[in-house]
Amino acid sequence: MIRLKKVSKTYHPNVVGVKGVSLHIPAGEFVSIVGKSGTGKSTLAKLLFAEERPSSGVIEIGGWDITHIHNRDIPLLRRQIGVVFQDFKLLPQKTVYENVAFALQVGGAKPRRIREVVPKVLEIVGLHEKASRYPRQLSGGEQQRVAIARALVHSPKVLVADEPTGNLDTLNTREIVDLLQKINEFGTTVCLVTHDREVVNRLKRRVITLEDGKVASDVEQGRYKL
Repeated sequence: MIRLKKVSKTYHPNVVGVKGVSLHIPAGEFVSIVGKSGTGKSTLAKLLFAEERPSSGVIEIGGWDITHIHNRDIPLLRRQIGVVFQDFKLLPQKTVYENVAFALQVGGAKPRRIREVVPKVLEIVGLHEKASRYPRQLSGGEQQRVAIARALVHSPKVLVADEPTGNLDTLNTREIVDLLQKINEFGTTVCLVTHDREVVNRLKRRVITLEDGKVASDVEQGRYKL
């Protein structure tokens, strides 16, 4: 599903994001990408959904070489890769339903499809009863659920979650991680980028640790050790 071959990203002047990273993440896997601040976690995530382009190496998603992806093809890529961020990025003037629907509207979806898809994804994240509320009326955990619902509208093959629990308390963190596991059970490949040791150790899934932009370890059912 995801394959990186000797991928490096260098920012000017001579600041290394990642260096010589080679990885294979099979379809349907749940993998945590961990490391201290500045080790390249977010850079790696941005490379996966083409917010950043590699300085060298090859990136393949589902057999598609996105290393030098054209800007016109990025919307197509984003339909295959859902993305969730730490800061929910919701539109405050739109309701929960409208925030999720907007992700379909910008992709040119017809009203009938929007009416079909939005209730389904809100049901998955447990917010179908709060579809008419605004972000300010929701808890932090609920806002992140809306963001996850929005990322699911195109039925992506991959979900990249970049520090999705960074602004949440312990209870909401557990609920979001449980939701990510549920999504993974549907067959979606999940890449969780996090610095939260408790989250990673509770998951007991594959753990890729970055240090100085390089893969320091890659362990099945691993733990995050500082």
